[in-house]
Amino acid sequence: MLADELKLSPKHVRDFCDSLPLWQIERVALTEEAKALADKYIAEKVVGQSSLADCRHIAIATITHADILVSWNFKHIVNVNRIRGYNAINMLMGYPTIDIRTPAEVVDYEK
Repeated sequence: MLADELKLSPKHVRDFCDSLPLWQIERVALTEEAKALADKYIAEKVVGQSSLADCRHIAIATITHADILVSWNFKHIVNVNRIRGYNAINMLMGYPTIDIRTPAEVVDYEK
């Protein structure tokens, strides 16, 4: 899923991802649990059905206890109202909240 999206990303993004050591990469699967959580985001109208792929990313990150989900998607992911909605559903369903940030918030440009 993410690997397919990265193929369409700008070259500098692909190059950055290719530069990461393999030991820093963890591949995670889309499980039935993640599908159900993503479907709940849509059922509760955090976003519409057309954002299913985005919801699945967030659900996978939530279930696997990712430290931070980083995205450039300001319409459906990195949006304070959406983040509150995702986290409200997470808490309602017994999952931890997820920290969602922009790349600019997590990249140290001084190094």
